[in-house]
Amino acid sequence: MCLAACAWAYLAALRRGALVALNITGGIVQIVPPTGTADSAWLVLRLALWPDTAQAGHLSEMADAIARGLYVRLALATDGSAVGFVEASKRVDYVNGTSSSPVAFLEGLYVVPSARRRGVARTLVESVVQWALQEGCAELASDALLDNCTAHTVHRSLGFEETERVVYFRRALHDA
Repeated sequence: MCLAACAWAYLAALRRGALVALNITGGIVQIVPPTGTADSAWLVLRLALWPDTAQAGHLSEMADAIARGLYVRLALATDGSAVGFVEASKRVDYVNGTSSSPVAFLEGLYVVPSARRRGVARTLVESVVQWALQEGCAELASDALLDNCTAHTVHRSLGFEETERVVYFRRALHDA
């Protein structure tokens, strides 16, 4: 895409109120809310991040996310295709590793492989930061599975610091 066309699209997106960012390849990423509780692009991205959850489960969780007022945004490429998403909540209960309340919590972050390392995740997380500040939060927290080293690297590159490692346990009460 030529520089003039890129600049024109950037200004047009700004006029529409979309949060935009230039990625390192010169394309524009727009950050927009989903079109509704059954947004197909959002669903496809969620299925990619959490493949063990059935489509019906995702649709239920998406409706719940909107009903509870979670911050949900999609990253759209210049061709309108969704290349990433973020979901964040405002938690008022204790959040491991934090010292304030309420705390913004990154519930999910995903960027399609072809759009990674181009600033999409950073733009999505920065949109969460702006939302969290407006919501009165002083901290943004997140978690990742112990063996998900890629997620650990991404978090560090986005400005997060590791605070603790936890192993969760459970006991079925019918065995008591």
